[in-house]
Amino acid sequence: MKMGFELNLSQTQKLIMTPELRQAIQILQFNNVELMEFIYKQLEVNPFLESVDNKVQESSSDERAEYEKSDFDKSDNKDEIDWKEITEKYDDLSYKAYEKTADSDEKQTFESYTSKKMSLKDHLMVQLGVSVKTNKEKRIGEFIIESLDNKGYLGCSIQDISLLLNEDVVEVERVLRLIQTFDPVGVGARNLSECLMIQLKEKGIQDKNAYIIAEQYLEEIATNKIQKIAKDLRITVSRVQSICDIIKMLEPKPSRGFIVDSDNIRYIVPDVTIEKINGEYIIIVNDNNLPVLTISGYYQNMIKNLDDKEANKFLSDKLNSSMWLIKSIEQRRMTLYKVVESILKFQRKFFDEGKTALKPLVLKDVAEDIGVHESTVSRATNGKYVQTPIGLFELKYFFASSLSESDGEGISSTSVKSQIQKLINEENTQKPLSDQKIAEMLSSEGINISRRTVAKYRDEMRIPSSSMRRRF
Repeated sequence: MKMGFELNLSQTQKLIMTPELRQAIQILQFNNVELMEFIYKQLEVNPFLESVDNKVQESSSDERAEYEKSDFDKSDNKDEIDWKEITEKYDDLSYKAYEKTADSDEKQTFESYTSKKMSLKDHLMVQLGVSVKTNKEKRIGEFIIESLDNKGYLGCSIQDISLLLNEDVVEVERVLRLIQTFDPVGVGARNLSECLMIQLKEKGIQDKNAYIIAEQYLEEIATNKIQKIAKDLRITVSRVQSICDIIKMLEPKPSRGFIVDSDNIRYIVPDVTIEKINGEYIIIVNDNNLPVLTISGYYQNMIKNLDDKEANKFLSDKLNSSMWLIKSIEQRRMTLYKVVESILKFQRKFFDEGKTALKPLVLKDVAEDIGVHESTVSRATNGKYVQTPIGLFELKYFFASSLSESDGEGISSTSVKSQIQKLINEENTQKPLSDQKIAEMLSSEGINISRRTVAKYRDEMRIPSSSMRRRF
């Protein structure tokens, strides 16, 4: 076999992910909050980027300074002062600014007029201060309040508190009973059963069976084993049913409604808004809160007059980076607008009639409609929300799988879920519909669906089975 070295010339095409392309893809994936954070970081590191808002504020402040200076220069000549003109100029009673007094040194802000929720521990500390008489009771009470978990339950035992504070167990128990009478009702309980019994007592429930059920039969309530509870307590099923209804209305988490340390509330800011005006839908990309970027003219002139090659190269790179960033942000806005416009075209009946009119839709349909790749549509819709006249929805919500109908057309899974929810809401609670019965009812309406699919959709909607929904 002959072996040797040869040089061959071949031509191939490859897609190389440049840093600029990676940045454009990353910007497309950002929602409004993430994009705002990214822009502010770029404003800090790139001197060529300027916010138009800041520029306007600086120019207005310069104009104000020049105006004040001109007024001061005019006031130097006392003979030329026209007092009548000055009084007419400033005699405007439509607005009066807040005057700075000795008591209010801080500037008046919007937060000065908004209320702040009190935390659970602060709320309990206030009640403790007006309920105890001695410093020892206050010390024990403060320790118990600081030991509460995020649900409002006591996370340690009475014996542990007694050892740590070197106090009598009876005294600690007495202070704990006092805290359990505070608002919210059920706070300071050591478990769920005790929390529910405290609330039953506060409501004035006299039936001892209610306390027995709350203490011993919570698992049976969760699995709807009403007949077993009735048999054990030797009372009627209807009586057990009414007691369980009362227990289900109680609050299992007393801390609900108060601020706790682990709260990390994330508010949804819609990226796009769809408004219906005179029968037509208008798409508005929500970028009002984003700073408008522009290129600094000062550094542009510096590049022209700079002789240092390294500094010139650094500034040129920053200039190209800032121009690419502005282009990527505008491209993101246009892509997002086109995607929402295409979704609106495909799902027009949804916006007119509601969730039951949602059609099957996949990423490929929108991608072919606007002439982009499916991955671009996926990135443009991932984690973004749209505010519509019928509610707030994630853009991924409008892409639903298809189920076949008897007439050959498809129906979305979201629409089927809405119909399942409607059937369950209208069912007889004493004889709830089984999954097989729901499948048969949907089949009679022309929707081909199996019992397993009904069970799957019902679990996704967190609807319990027919045995759990049954009422006696």
